[in-house]
Amino acid sequence: MIAAPKSGNGKTLVTCALLQALKDRGVSTVSYKCGPDYIDPMFHEKIIGVPAKNLDTFFTDEEQTKRLFLKDRTENDFAVMEGVMGLYDGLGGVRPEGSSYHLACVTKTPIVFVADVKGMGFSIIPLLAGFLKFDTGHLIQGVILNRISGGFYETMKPLIEETLKIPVAGYLPEKEEYHIGSRYLGLLMPDEISDIRKRLRFTSEELQKTVSVDTIRNIAESAQEIYVKTGREKSGDRIFRPADRVNIGVAKDEAFCFYYEDNLRLLKEYGANIKYFSPLRDEGLPDDCHALLFGGGYPELYAKQLSENEKMCRAVRKASEDGMPIVAECGGFLYLHRTMTDREGKRYPMAGVISADCHDTGKSVRFGYISLREKHNCFLKENMEIKGHEFHYYDSTKNGEDAVAKKPVTGSTYSCMIIDETHWMGFPHFYYPSNPAFVETLVEKAKKFCCILRSIRI
Repeated sequence: MIAAPKSGNGKTLVTCALLQALKDRGVSTVSYKCGPDYIDPMFHEKIIGVPAKNLDTFFTDEEQTKRLFLKDRTENDFAVMEGVMGLYDGLGGVRPEGSSYHLACVTKTPIVFVADVKGMGFSIIPLLAGFLKFDTGHLIQGVILNRISGGFYETMKPLIEETLKIPVAGYLPEKEEYHIGSRYLGLLMPDEISDIRKRLRFTSEELQKTVSVDTIRNIAESAQEIYVKTGREKSGDRIFRPADRVNIGVAKDEAFCFYYEDNLRLLKEYGANIKYFSPLRDEGLPDDCHALLFGGGYPELYAKQLSENEKMCRAVRKASEDGMPIVAECGGFLYLHRTMTDREGKRYPMAGVISADCHDTGKSVRFGYISLREKHNCFLKENMEIKGHEFHYYDSTKNGEDAVAKKPVTGSTYSCMIIDETHWMGFPHFYYPSNPAFVETLVEKAKKFCCILRSIRI
């Protein structure tokens, strides 16, 4: 695991550079992002070409987290995890669940600790000593110093190793070429950075000059075996014939790209064929579509183009009126509104499934983990909950009142979501493996709609 004292210390930079270096060496590599962030895995997978997905010990318990970690892996894969925030920062910033360290403990993953030490001297040592003191599992096995000159690194490396008895794997100097831009929801998207492949390759080449990749590989070799309890997931016991499967249209383009890999995998395991379509460019929905999924993203950056694609807006609106099941999260929720008003005050007509309007507030409206229960059971069984995460700057004149979201640390609650027998729409992003019954219900609703379509055709 690549972890750090806090956000902005260089985790993504080092992770991407290391993934590229391993790939260049012909090492079979997979990557994981700790926590709910969608964008970092896109850099791993889309730019570097390494399979990536999320792991989060708030979303799933320890056994399920281990199962998801080991799923579709082989003994020959070199797994790199990118941490989230500071190493010990979990729920509410104070609880272990959801933290990088908890995930490392659950998966028995050794940690390479990246510290941004610009403007520091000997104070680097007590900083590292403090993090080592709280490492009860003795997982921190190496250190990389970020934003330090080569000359000063040669002074600090032996001091750290002699004082703390931990190897220093290398350093990165401060260079403008290493910088990856950001906006309110995190890093800029990979496609928005024109020279990102060139920049990450340059960073990887530089990292291999100043960081010992062999040292990191040796640290990885020290990882302990992990075991999971015997048993199979419910969906794993089911075999779906082609005739039993349904087609779920998934909006995927530059505007809608926030999807957890394990969400899509679970849909397939429960009998769904995924048919991707683009609300930006396509004029209609996929043929023989039985349900729709609109994920998050940045539709506000493409509001004009989305609005001008009136054929797609009409097709989505008609699908809703016909009773097709629709799931929409955050950015997808925005798209289904009547209008969207951007930061400059420009208003754009949207799909019009929801008789309400949304607008940019200029600040974070809600942020953090939630557990959600329906007030009237439509997609979840009684007393069931599903876990998710909320982070958005836009707000709606109709956020919904059909579910109750609960914050895991404070216990505070608020109403949200527009839910009925065929709609599940709101700002939260959900992690489906936290309650696979949600996926089972969605697929069953798609099957019912499929039967209705067949009866009409007959």
